[in-house]
Amino acid sequence: MKIAVVGTGYVGLVSGTCFAETGNKVTCIDIDQRKVTKLSNGEITIYEPGLEKIFLRNLNEGRLKFTTNLADGIKDAAIIFLALPTPPGADGSADLKYVLGVANDLGKILTDYKVIVDKSTVPVGTAEKVHAAIAANYSGEFDVVSNPEFLREGVAVDDFMKPDRVVIGASSERARKVMGELYAPYVRQGNPVIYMDEKSAELTKYAANSFLAAKISFMNEIAQMCERLGADVDMVRRGIGSDDRIGKRFLFPGIGYGGSCFPKDVQALIMSAEEVGYDFQILKAVEEVNEKQKTHLIPKIKAYFNDDLRGKHFALWGLAFKPNTDDIREAPALYLIDALTAAGATVAAFDPEAMPNVKRQIGDKIAYGENQYGVLDGADALIIATEWSEFRTPDFEIMEAKLKAKVLFDGRNLFDSKQIREVGYFYESIGRP
Repeated sequence: MKIAVVGTGYVGLVSGTCFAETGNKVTCIDIDQRKVTKLSNGEITIYEPGLEKIFLRNLNEGRLKFTTNLADGIKDAAIIFLALPTPPGADGSADLKYVLGVANDLGKILTDYKVIVDKSTVPVGTAEKVHAAIAANYSGEFDVVSNPEFLREGVAVDDFMKPDRVVIGASSERARKVMGELYAPYVRQGNPVIYMDEKSAELTKYAANSFLAAKISFMNEIAQMCERLGADVDMVRRGIGSDDRIGKRFLFPGIGYGGSCFPKDVQALIMSAEEVGYDFQILKAVEEVNEKQKTHLIPKIKAYFNDDLRGKHFALWGLAFKPNTDDIREAPALYLIDALTAAGATVAAFDPEAMPNVKRQIGDKIAYGENQYGVLDGADALIIATEWSEFRTPDFEIMEAKLKAKVLFDGRNLFDSKQIREVGYFYESIGRP
């Protein structure tokens, strides 16, 4: 099948590459000539484990190509995916200018039946708006489908190639058939393709991400209670996670969620609710808890240093919002950096993948290390903000030799608190006595 993907950001590039991996011919379209040139030359523009290998294979075998020309890119495609940014506006609602702008352009160049697919996370009612924008300039046959993505950064290739479900919002039987044929190779093990109307599909994506965000914030609230009551959040997590009505996932406390999806989608669903006269109180609380949680370590750090961080120097492990990605959008580490430097401290940070993105965003506000141990030199304490695997079993002898004092503030509960205290560390984590 011939496919066009408009937009080569995270969703567009992963989707286009994975569609090509099952034999489809995919053309990815982007207005950024510099990015298109890089991708055409085999230079991948995002970090995602496992993506580069299949990207290069499909590029070299001619199933994946890139262009800036929308008309050429969609000419022979049966399906056109819109994988465009939907950034939050000033009020938190999703900005649809890129999606609707491309829809308007498509209406001017379509010549035959196409299935237009909203792959971006978009508010309820967007499919209707996309349809109207195309129909304003094109009177031929076409269908607009909502097909939200459920990719987790760090394991996106596996999520795409072996999805636990595929959601397709389509009113047209013709469009459903086309989409069913496209996704058939990905659900051979029997995982469901769930067909529904477009509005339900659009809301499904927001509901899924918002519910997971709520689980995270709920567990962070439980961690706050544990710290005040002397309970252990790890024990509580195990106690409730064994209930299959609750489940084990997304129950790990920490210093808040970040990334491109949860913060934006929670905001957008709150705004969508307000637009129809509903006060989504739970999600407002989820958002408020998360904002506070990002700097939850700061009072602990200040308490240890007698409320005076002037002249103190901190080592920071982790900058990405989660491991196995270079995504720093809404990353808690950035909030910690702002709070520490505002209090007069300096920071040296290491992250396996995210440092170039942080440098572009904040420049020389902090120092950067070549490895996790290099940033420890002369540090008054170590702070952990991202749970990269290599941080889980460090060489404590090297750490002791480099740190000024054996002081560790763990925002991701990587270590057993009893064991690390037994080797002489002052240790603060989240929700544990």
